[in-house]
Amino acid sequence: MQDSAVARRAAKKHQKLSHIGASGDARMVDVSAKPATERVAIAEGRVRMEPQTLKLVQSGNAKKGDVLGAARIAGIMAAKRTHELIPLCHPLTLTQVKVDVAPDVKLPGVAVRAEVRVLGQTGVEMEALTAVSVACLTIYDMVKAVERGMRIEGIRLVEKHGGKSGHFRAKEF
Repeated sequence: MQDSAVARRAAKKHQKLSHIGASGDARMVDVSAKPATERVAIAEGRVRMEPQTLKLVQSGNAKKGDVLGAARIAGIMAAKRTHELIPLCHPLTLTQVKVDVAPDVKLPGVAVRAEVRVLGQTGVEMEALTAVSVACLTIYDMVKAVERGMRIEGIRLVEKHGGKSGHFRAKEF
């Protein structure tokens, strides 16, 4: 009984989308009245590949160069340019972007994790998700000549702190 009441309140709250005006037109949200607070978002994703492809990535001998290093840099650059890629995102002065790219023989593949920080009036979830997405795409691009069947999967927001909505932590799969 209580769960259905919570679900109804959540559904009602989400009926009003902040990026849609009264007449249904898309608009950028005005955040000027919001206080600047520290905001942090963590996202993750992975690229699954054959074990021999992973060995090539780990060796650093891919034809296009250092796959892991390039993916890390690409993720950082992407986070900084999110507002140019995702409509209606605010340009932010990010204070930190950390992208970890780790081979994982259990997948097999590469796990990508991004942590983005800002002292600002809006969150950095999209920047963290963009960092992970572009890092994964870079990995795919750099070894697609060896294996076109790789899968990019599991891209999601893991955790966020700060702002009016407070703390969020995703459930484990």
